[in-house]
Amino acid sequence: MERYTKIERKTNETQISLSLDIDGEGNSELETGVPFMSHMLDLFTKHGQFNLTVDAKGDIEVDDHHTTEDIGIVLGQALREALGDKRGIKRYGNAFVPMDEALAQVVVDLSNRPHLEMRAEFPSAKVGTFDTELVHEFLWKLALEARMNLHVIVHYGHNTHHMIEAVFKALGRALDEATTIDPRIKGVPSTKGML
Repeated sequence: MERYTKIERKTNETQISLSLDIDGEGNSELETGVPFMSHMLDLFTKHGQFNLTVDAKGDIEVDDHHTTEDIGIVLGQALREALGDKRGIKRYGNAFVPMDEALAQVVVDLSNRPHLEMRAEFPSAKVGTFDTELVHEFLWKLALEARMNLHVIVHYGHNTHHMIEAVFKALGRALDEATTIDPRIKGVPSTKGML
């Protein structure tokens, strides 16, 4: 069963072409125009063992908001589409990732009920030129479009880059666990009979 999809999205603000292979090898090809987001997506891909390509062009002369938000939208759509009917998946995933002094935890439920709960206080408003408030924007749109329950907790840290990096690594690892096919599971992992 191939769990791969390619999605394109074009608006007056962004043009995005994205492909996702859930059962990949951690390979990424990323052209986002937002260097920090490319770095985070590379970490996400490597730690999730996905294959991800992103070619994004956006109005970064304004700021990084629209590009970051729309990548979250398209990645969420791709994840949902690639998972299909979710037969045999573990559904839940949990990962703790330390990054030097920072510790992040991400817990996911591929429930078809979108929700983001985020507990993180970043010390800096920017990492380089990247607005750290966009981390929430990206994660919310990802959760919404993937229709998953996503809990993100940064337990502690004082370097904003390390804290965000730990979040994206943990996100990849939690989704890797949740999307794993478990041969013991017959059908979908829900008493409702569907997700």
